[in-house]
Amino acid sequence: MLVTGAYGFVGGAVVRQLAAAGHEVWAFTRRAEPRPDLPVARVWQGDIRDRAALEPALAGVGGVCHLAALTRGRESVDRPEAHWEVNHGGMAALLDALAGLPGRARVVFGSTAAVYGAPPHQPIDESTAPAPGNPYGASKLAAEELLRERAAKDEVQAVVLRCFNAAGTGDVDEARIIPKALAVAAGRHPRLELNGDGSVVRDFVHVEDMARAYLLALEAARPGPTYNVGATPASMLEIIAAVQRVTGRPVPVVHRPAQPEAPRLVSDTTLIRRELGWRPGRSTLDELVADAWRSTAR
Repeated sequence: MLVTGAYGFVGGAVVRQLAAAGHEVWAFTRRAEPRPDLPVARVWQGDIRDRAALEPALAGVGGVCHLAALTRGRESVDRPEAHWEVNHGGMAALLDALAGLPGRARVVFGSTAAVYGAPPHQPIDESTAPAPGNPYGASKLAAEELLRERAAKDEVQAVVLRCFNAAGTGDVDEARIIPKALAVAAGRHPRLELNGDGSVVRDFVHVEDMARAYLLALEAARPGPTYNVGATPASMLEIIAAVQRVTGRPVPVVHRPAQPEAPRLVSDTTLIRRELGWRPGRSTLDELVADAWRSTAR
């Protein structure tokens, strides 16, 4: 099995899950630094947009977990071209490379809940019409559509995982709310700046639970085309309270003016539970915070 973006936060968890299940895992990454902690049999370094770099990494594989991407929605507003080149262009390069090889590999694509935009109906199920609100979501949706086109031509088997917010072990990116609040608890920042009153709700899922969804999608006899992956809705204020509860440390908050954003984005995971037997096992809010806290240098 090949994992693209194997050295990323979610990619590394997927590598570990696949290896623990007995798969030989190959990694494709743009990062030069080694990751001896990951159980990969072979490593290819390259740009996901480079078909020539991808072809040797794909030779002989039966499945691909495609996670290589740019993933920051707010940043995509300032850098739309980069997100389109990597997210859509990377999918095109991957599929072109696979087209030149024998067999029909299964591609499990790490898409995003951002493809839905801000639908009024909650929770969000897979039948919700996509309406991305930024270039990140739009580029991921276009990559989904390209993958489905190739699957319709019988070139690949396609499974799309529309993932909500990954958290938990190894979550140290302070662009995300849980690591940001933990950084304040650890004393690296004096306060947490919060837009609005903190009532905005988002859906969080432990990275290990998310990685299991990739494993199940790869191994399922007849998986469906698209699944949501989410677990625990929580408001920003609930996250701050959990951080204070788990760490035993205060998290001072400064409220900034509210920004235009959906008040609630919560996943309906009925389909993946029914068809793949997936269940979150480590995604309570306190578990998410505690595992991220153990990953934080303090």
